[in-house]
Amino acid sequence: MSKTAAIPPLAADPSRWKALVFIALAQLMVVLDATIVNIALPSAQTDLGISDGNRQWVITAYALAFGGLLLFGGRIADKWGRKNAFTVGLIGFALASALGGAATGEAMMLGARALQGAFGALLAPAALSLLAVMFTDAKERAKAFGIYGAIAGGGGAVGLILGGFLTEYLNWRWTFFVNIPFAIVAAIGAWFVIREPAGSRNRAPLDIPGVVLSTLGLVALVYGFTRAESAGWSDATTVGMFVASAVLLAAFVGVESKVKSPLLPLRVLLERNRGGVYLSLGLAVISMFGLFLFLTYYLQVVKGFSPVKTGFAFLPMIVGMITGSTQIGARLMTRVPPRLLMGPGFLVAATGMLLLTRLEVGSSYPALILPAQLLLGLGMGTAFMPAMSLATHGVNPADAGVASAMVNTSQQVGGAIGTALLNTIAASATTAYLTDHAAEAAAGGAAAKLVQAQAMVEGYSSAIWWAVGILATSSAIALTLINTGRPGAGGPVASGSGSAEDAEFKVPVIAH
Repeated sequence: MSKTAAIPPLAADPSRWKALVFIALAQLMVVLDATIVNIALPSAQTDLGISDGNRQWVITAYALAFGGLLLFGGRIADKWGRKNAFTVGLIGFALASALGGAATGEAMMLGARALQGAFGALLAPAALSLLAVMFTDAKERAKAFGIYGAIAGGGGAVGLILGGFLTEYLNWRWTFFVNIPFAIVAAIGAWFVIREPAGSRNRAPLDIPGVVLSTLGLVALVYGFTRAESAGWSDATTVGMFVASAVLLAAFVGVESKVKSPLLPLRVLLERNRGGVYLSLGLAVISMFGLFLFLTYYLQVVKGFSPVKTGFAFLPMIVGMITGSTQIGARLMTRVPPRLLMGPGFLVAATGMLLLTRLEVGSSYPALILPAQLLLGLGMGTAFMPAMSLATHGVNPADAGVASAMVNTSQQVGGAIGTALLNTIAASATTAYLTDHAAEAAAGGAAAKLVQAQAMVEGYSSAIWWAVGILATSSAIALTLINTGRPGAGGPVASGSGSAEDAEFKVPVIAH
């Protein structure tokens, strides 16, 4: 293959918009699953006799398998073909969901969750990379990624609504069974509609040392943050996991720089625009996951909302995300550089988060929580849309799967960090508040209950201040690192952006 001339744009697939429907449906299923099970967990724990000490594994088993296997899943998609990986991922996810819904005990449930994570790790990068290789026109790409970005950003909040409805009116098992029709429809549609462009596979031999090192390193990292939430940051196992992760991932980078056919070519990671996306998006997800957790507890425990009412209370955020992605991000992406959408988008989200630092026990939902959620949704939706598109910025089509896996990995690790870090900060602030008001808490009755509620809200507010800072940092990273111009405008190409092979593919993927 010549290194001197850019490859001409691939011909547009006539069925690409139909394919987008099934790709979006699959992505919605995966994102829903990240939050839908949280609502059902208390009921499932009671029915299956899962101990308090082991209940976190219902979440952790999924997170470890999904986060640890994403890079492997992305490379398998590049090697097998994205359509094949996408279809197998859907079928496997449906079967694992059926197993979870039919679980009769703890072991069966945890095994089902791990299987869901493993097949999700195959499905998610295949879905995003299919968009990358099917939509090559700048304006069409903006619309497609606008829809995908809205789902990626708002699907978690939709999961809270659906999870609350299914748990309250049907049964917790339906939070698993609901995946089956999603998967069947998406798999059938994908098989008949998706036509993967020829010549976009990577048939290089699989990098087994890279697979082992990356999987173990990411599993150790995700488990370290999950463990920190329950056992503390100074716990020996927590520290050991972080040390092991650092060693394994450093070894992984060393191996990838030397092997002929790396699992993750370092050019994918080091190109400044893609690197800026992975880093800023991962940080932003830290804030969002923490917020989902705090708002859910605030609305249910402090305000006394039912699961269904709590789910619907997140609607303004969903509306904001859809509007930001499809009406702001998608419309402006072909007119302004992506950094001018991502940077301000994260700042608008930070403004919404800043409003929530004023949260009190008696705060009004319409006056405070609703406008804060709208700003959060608008900002994140506007930023998510170009971020999802830039995840495969200028990438060799044969590497599209693993580049897509990296953005999923940054989100997954960001979610694990967000839940552990912000929850720990909130717990510390709550404990400090209770210590300062020990006399009132010991008095009993209504006064003690009020102090307990105030302590919880104090914890949430302290953690939300951190989330504001993290979102501001995301904005700064996006504005600093991302320097590509708007699609089709001939914007600057990042200096030191990787190999000639990388530059060679800038035209067919995103025209500059």
